[in-house]
Amino acid sequence: MRWTRAALVMVLAVAGCAATERPAQPAARPSAGRSAGPVVAPTPEPGWVGTWAAGVQSGRDGFKDQTLRQIVHTSIGGDRVRLRVSNEFGGAPLTVTGVGLAHPTGGAGIDLTSARAITFGGADSVTVAAGAEAVSDEVAFTVRPDTDLTVSMYLPEATGAPTEHVLANRTNYAAPGNQFAAAGLRESSTTGAYYFLSGLDVHNTAASGAVVAFGASVTDGLASKAGTNQRWPDLLADRLRQSGRTVAVLNTGISGNRLLTDGPGGDSALKRFDRDVLTRPGARWVIISDEPANDLGNDSSIQAGELTGALRELVDRAHGAGLEVICSTLTQASGADYWSAAAENGRAAYNAFVRGSTNGCDAVLDLDAATRDPAAPTRLRPSLDSGDHLHPNTAGMKAIADAVDLTWFG
Repeated sequence: MRWTRAALVMVLAVAGCAATERPAQPAARPSAGRSAGPVVAPTPEPGWVGTWAAGVQSGRDGFKDQTLRQIVHTSIGGDRVRLRVSNEFGGAPLTVTGVGLAHPTGGAGIDLTSARAITFGGADSVTVAAGAEAVSDEVAFTVRPDTDLTVSMYLPEATGAPTEHVLANRTNYAAPGNQFAAAGLRESSTTGAYYFLSGLDVHNTAASGAVVAFGASVTDGLASKAGTNQRWPDLLADRLRQSGRTVAVLNTGISGNRLLTDGPGGDSALKRFDRDVLTRPGARWVIISDEPANDLGNDSSIQAGELTGALRELVDRAHGAGLEVICSTLTQASGADYWSAAAENGRAAYNAFVRGSTNGCDAVLDLDAATRDPAAPTRLRPSLDSGDHLHPNTAGMKAIADAVDLTWFG
């Protein structure tokens, strides 16, 4: 079964009610998600920076003898590109034969005059080991900022459970057989997820670097209208571009993700931080956003000290890899199905720590102040509420993006 937007909302709602899904062992929780060993920052590659990214998760049904056509949205441009294909959660090697990049013409269509074949080590096909990511050869391709690109790939063999990003926030396509080089797709079906794609890099010597938006459903844009590129990281990219800065924005938010423990939103933030932040090409800044809300909402035994300790760990790991860290306060959730008085107390304590002098952060993004209802400070401002009292609407996404101080990025 392919994940749909409605199915994702249902899964997260069920998860929100499962406050007793695991034993309460406060002292052991943070270490369960911690990566082993020190983080080694990737070797700098002059001019290369990610322009688009997705946090990856373990999927369900796979593919066989099918073509995928998936649309990504760039944050900055460049004169060359590289594609990242992930088999992070695969149980066996992933074979891809035929990968292409082109400008879309609408729906599953592509402009064949713009199409370029993507190779891996000079070959048209690549086999990605289980648990690995493959980076393509660079190819000359003029990429414009703030534009859509279509990635086509043919999967000849059974993939098993795919590596995916559940909420693509746009429509992607799958079709039978090898159609990766066709202008349109025959007998195509639609999906709201990304499969096997983890990043698109560009070569841009004018780029200052990338800021990684690292969070859960607020960052992932659960309540944002699909296909409009109006999640707050998209709107931040717009502001940066309009200010004259060439700074990429990489959204690695995953709906349902938690800071301390694995769950319906995949690997915990502690566990996925290296993969989804520290090793991203050109990453210079990270905004640590909304994951702790899911810890608080899903487990009434969570203590704020567990969350602040985990935050300090992420800050230290980012600093060790040479990134600057912007820590965010948590937005309001009173009235949401999974929220409780204990969760609200935890949110208040976490926010107080983030605003304090011992957080270790390089800057603070006060989203609590940017989105709260002055008449009821534990609730989202009604004009910013999507209706579930947890996820901001489009106006709320803009309020979050507008709260970011662009001088943090030079």
